[in-house]
Amino acid sequence: MSISSTIKSIQDIMRKDVGVDGDAQRIGQLVWLLFLKIFDDRELEWELMDDNYKSPIPDSCRWRTWAADPEGMTGDALKDFIDNNLFPQLQNLHEYSNTSSAFVVRSVFEDAYNYMKSGQLLRQVINKVQEGVDFNKAQERHEFGNLYEQLLRDLQNAGNAGEFYTPRPVTEFMVRMVDPKLDEKVMDPACGTGGFLTCAIEHKRTRYVKTAEDERILQSSIFGVEKKPLPHLLATTNMILHGIEVPSQIRHDNTLSKPLISWGPSERVNCIVANPPFGGMEEDGIETNFPAAFRTRETADLFLVLIMQLLKDGGRAAVVLPDGFLFGEGIKSRIKEKLLTECNLHTIVRLPNGVFAPYTPIKTNLLFFTKGTPTKQVWFYEHQYPAGVKNYSKTRPMRIEEFAVEQDWWGCEADGFAARVENKFAWQVSIEELQARNWNLDCKNPHIGEQISHDPDELLRNYAALQGEIGGLRDQLKAVLAEALERQV
Repeated sequence: MSISSTIKSIQDIMRKDVGVDGDAQRIGQLVWLLFLKIFDDRELEWELMDDNYKSPIPDSCRWRTWAADPEGMTGDALKDFIDNNLFPQLQNLHEYSNTSSAFVVRSVFEDAYNYMKSGQLLRQVINKVQEGVDFNKAQERHEFGNLYEQLLRDLQNAGNAGEFYTPRPVTEFMVRMVDPKLDEKVMDPACGTGGFLTCAIEHKRTRYVKTAEDERILQSSIFGVEKKPLPHLLATTNMILHGIEVPSQIRHDNTLSKPLISWGPSERVNCIVANPPFGGMEEDGIETNFPAAFRTRETADLFLVLIMQLLKDGGRAAVVLPDGFLFGEGIKSRIKEKLLTECNLHTIVRLPNGVFAPYTPIKTNLLFFTKGTPTKQVWFYEHQYPAGVKNYSKTRPMRIEEFAVEQDWWGCEADGFAARVENKFAWQVSIEELQARNWNLDCKNPHIGEQISHDPDELLRNYAALQGEIGGLRDQLKAVLAEALERQV
């Protein structure tokens, strides 16, 4: 049975259990089980390579001890063991081991739950995991990596506003353009399930890792923070799947909860690639960690200010932001002024509708900037649908090959992108013009006039997209008004 079929059969078993309610809980239940199985498979490798290897997990809690035997514990005994033995021990691993790997396991389980009520159904699920997942088989490891991305998409269907899966072509393009070198620290301060970081790992391995020492350098160069338990668990598992042996640098925390001035020089990084959640509001008090001029509860705005702080001089970033940031005023204008005067915002790639469908209809942009020198001009590139495609869908998703035109046009930052030329999809705007526009970055393509389509299907799609954008702007306006009322009170 393929891994894909195994996962489907596991989810079917979980649907019979009265304790598991909805996709998010099913995925949460599945992922902590997969984490323990994957970790045990990796331990088999580590034991072969190191005769002195000692597991950070007590013997009674290792997968091979309590789960691997299909005729092992079941029913009430199994449920009692998991609820009253396994979880308490894993959540208090510091009492057993103080190694980095113990810290990773404990952080994964500190907010994990066993939702299943039936010990019999739980045994069936465990047996399916044991039979169908062998991480030490290279072919299955590759297949599981593909399946893992599908699990992430399923999670987003059950998620909240502002949380969604970033398409793989977008993450890969952003990482390619930032081009993190082997010894450069790469960070995602809102890493979610780790998509940008896994792209950075693959990018470095493909281009720069030649020796065992190179791999050691790579292992210590990836950093991420995620505040929500389930995405953090997914991110940690994702790191292990991509060969990060002890992903202790993937922290369970909220980077916005630390005062901005507390991020010192030793914590700054060379590269940041991120899609910070937008459309959401941070909890009361978070904004006080930021200077008065930038205080807002809009999550994406706060993250952009933080990203500028986290970069070293000469550090490079690629960030996904919605259209609302480009034309927003007030605090957004002050943040954009800071961005353009302290960083070289050299490129904005404007994405078409549907890139993040069905999670959000809001149009998005990819901002590329380097800290330390002010902006002289901003290049805009309007990404086009491939020939014959009018919108993205599950059957016609975005592909990385579509970004070949941007890559060919991109040029080199070292010479100020001297090779770039304007075309019908690329244009530049001077800093003087942007300042005159009060830092409004919503610059329309000057090479394309108004185009009127009379295709009914296209008109309906455009109407639906417009309604979605209006809804998104309405939510942003409500948030701004609520914030203004709070300040008056």
